[in-house]
Amino acid sequence: MTPVSALSRLPTGAKLFITLSVALLLLALIAIGATLQTGRTADAEARARLRIAANESARAIAIELIGDMTALRVAVNALQTDAADAPSCARAQGVFAQQATTGTRFSIVDRDGRLLCGEPLSTNVTLDTSTAVGAAVLPDRGLILSVAGSRRGPSARVFFPRSFLARLASPASRAMPLASALVHDDATLELSTIPDLGPLDRVETVQTDLGLGGLTLRTSIRSAPITSSFLVALMLPLLMWAAAAGLSWFIVDRLLIRPLRLLRASVAAYTPGEVIDPGKLGPLPAQEIRELGDTFRAISRTVALHEAGLAEAVVRQTKLTREVHHRVKNNLQVISSLINFHARGAPSPDATAAYASIQRRVDALAVVHRNHFAEMEDNRGLNLRAVIGELASNIRATAPEGATSLSIVLDVDPYLVSQDVAVAVAFLVTETIELAMSCDSAAQVRVAVKPGDDDKKAKLRVVSRAFVESEMLETLLSTRYGRVIEGLSRQLRAPLHHDPMTGAYEIAIAILGRD
Repeated sequence: MTPVSALSRLPTGAKLFITLSVALLLLALIAIGATLQTGRTADAEARARLRIAANESARAIAIELIGDMTALRVAVNALQTDAADAPSCARAQGVFAQQATTGTRFSIVDRDGRLLCGEPLSTNVTLDTSTAVGAAVLPDRGLILSVAGSRRGPSARVFFPRSFLARLASPASRAMPLASALVHDDATLELSTIPDLGPLDRVETVQTDLGLGGLTLRTSIRSAPITSSFLVALMLPLLMWAAAAGLSWFIVDRLLIRPLRLLRASVAAYTPGEVIDPGKLGPLPAQEIRELGDTFRAISRTVALHEAGLAEAVVRQTKLTREVHHRVKNNLQVISSLINFHARGAPSPDATAAYASIQRRVDALAVVHRNHFAEMEDNRGLNLRAVIGELASNIRATAPEGATSLSIVLDVDPYLVSQDVAVAVAFLVTETIELAMSCDSAAQVRVAVKPGDDDKKAKLRVVSRAFVESEMLETLLSTRYGRVIEGLSRQLRAPLHHDPMTGAYEIAIAILGRD
């Protein structure tokens, strides 16, 4: 799912809140970026001042040390030629005379370790003699430099105390405190430190190569501190964003979302015939929402008027339908009475039997109509058990004199069917029972309605010994009964199966359910 499609699924209030929050967050990020840029500018200025101070300190130390070591190398070369060259030793002592007050000392010894010039140095430090100038840092004490002549000539060492080197490393103008240290390999000699430097303070550091004995000068300066004002300036845009987002959500929820939610709940709980009253929801703050509520009230009032009109029309239609059903029932009773009247005055037994056959069919139609009228209020369908039961009673009552011993056994489940199916089933049962009476007046007829092949079907089965294959059965089916039964099976939209061996008619009928 893409972010756009996921956003489109959110409620309108949530989408509006997210849009406002994103817009305000962009402004907050811009403000934070501006604050950080100010801090980076201050750091760049601090780094520029640090580079100037570091170059000045490194230049001062390098000039002093290179000059001293040059003078010492001249003296070593002179004493290598003449170990008793007192003027060369005096010149070297003159060079270091001003530094002697700070603790600077030097010594020139021959290859056997005898002192040729200067003062003996009691430092057991091994210096690298493969370079022009060897160097060794004594932590918390000072720096030792050495120069050597030829392989068998004299060598010189000089010790510079920490205080002397710290004075050299101190720049002429110190606008702000500096920390400096001489670094050689893994050894470090701290020359000066930044006072009151806390663990959370930020420093900028550069290292400058002195070009002498592998020494580097590490210089540090305190950069722009992370103060409370800087943190406030950094956090203020986020706080403002959170406050603005919360305020916008409160305003949107109070002025838009909550009134719309209440109005939607009122519309969802609307019952046809009622009138929606937005006044019950309390004051609606937005004019547009108030107008929407008034529109719903007008629509519900119109719907209520239409509902009242439809209810009145339904009452009138129900009365009219009942009147029609009543008249149809009366007409069927009149027809049945007329048939019965003519049957009593029939000139022959065949005419009487014909009138009785017609009357049974009219009674079948009347039974279906009466049951349909009784079930019309619930609109559930006609109960086949009640229809076939009443139909069997009427057939027994109108049976001819020769069929007084007719037995009709019913095994009908209470299935519900439509009126069209009920009419066809009633006529089919009437036709098959009359066919059985015509073939064998003393035969027993069994009518059963049982579950079919699926939930939407039931199986109507009429069984009698009169339906066993016989010459009379074939004659009656070829004249009248066959065409009627076939027509009724087409009306039921299912094939009618006849088993001449067991004497059974069977057909599937559509049902609406069980009672």
